[in-house]
Amino acid sequence: MSTQMNLTNRQQQVLWATVRHYIATAEPVGSEALVKGYQLSVSSATIRNAMGFLEKAGLLYQPHTSAGRIPSDSGYRIYVNQLITPSTELSNQVEQLLTGRLNWDEWSFEALLKGAAQILATLSGYITLITMPFSRTTELRHLQLVQIDPQRVMLIVVTDTYETQSVLMELPQVEEDVDAELVARELQILSNFLNDQLRGRSPVEIATLDWSELGREFDRYSQFLTSLVTDLSRRLSKSSAPTQIMVSGVSEVLRQPEFSELNHIKTIMHLLEEEQHQLMPLIFEQPDSELLGKRVTVRIGSENPLEPIRACTLISSTYRRGTVPVGSVCVLGPTRMVYEDTIALVEATADYISDTLS
Repeated sequence: MSTQMNLTNRQQQVLWATVRHYIATAEPVGSEALVKGYQLSVSSATIRNAMGFLEKAGLLYQPHTSAGRIPSDSGYRIYVNQLITPSTELSNQVEQLLTGRLNWDEWSFEALLKGAAQILATLSGYITLITMPFSRTTELRHLQLVQIDPQRVMLIVVTDTYETQSVLMELPQVEEDVDAELVARELQILSNFLNDQLRGRSPVEIATLDWSELGREFDRYSQFLTSLVTDLSRRLSKSSAPTQIMVSGVSEVLRQPEFSELNHIKTIMHLLEEEQHQLMPLIFEQPDSELLGKRVTVRIGSENPLEPIRACTLISSTYRRGTVPVGSVCVLGPTRMVYEDTIALVEATADYISDTLS
């Protein structure tokens, strides 16, 4: 999500202060609290006006009629994109801590990643997920799009192990008078283009490619391309050996009021323990260049497509062997998160593992 909004300096200050206060207290924020807690140098009436504008813009909302306001997902997005900078000081501290506590000479790599996950969970206060590197990576050898009827095509995929998979996919709506031969020729051009772009790539590489660039190349088929490559990455991932995810910090996150409901944490734990494959397209996603940090993906609340974590924020960054992404470092917590610190923690941990692997 790339929410951009032209706010005045005053509106930015009030949004920043509201988010900071809500993160610290978990209580709806009123103008008086901002006057007392932040040096905004204006009256509470001016702050109320700014908060009213931010509410109309969809960046704040009132959970109850007489309550103060709390940030919406869009408000957090503006905060992350425009109002904060990840802490470089904290990044340096994390790398020093990881270097001091982890023993690369004596521990197994799995033990090291578990240790890194525990340290990251303790520092962030949220659930931490670190994947093991892919032990065997399936690569795409060939794909073909074959038209079945005017609205459907079959995607046929062959991997480097000569395993073949196929799936039916819906074509974008086309006019009734479009020549069937023209569509067939376009599908062949599209197949050739995708083979040229994707042959020899792993599921992780496919998941982290800039699909918007492919969409611009084939504007008419952009939505179809997005769905096609997402499904392709998922299918190739299933062909690979299962990748273990180190999970740490469940006890840490239970201290947050958002996780006080047993059913909520149970659905999240079911996702983490039984449905890990659903997380893979999210945690290996290419970060939006507009996000601060640039190597980190931040999915806030409703931006998460998976129902169990639609009230959460997922922050992730890939770690690499050389230039190839082979694993991922993630933090999962409430949307009421200390973003500038957590982004720095995730990025520093991913960089540390990358440096060590290289």
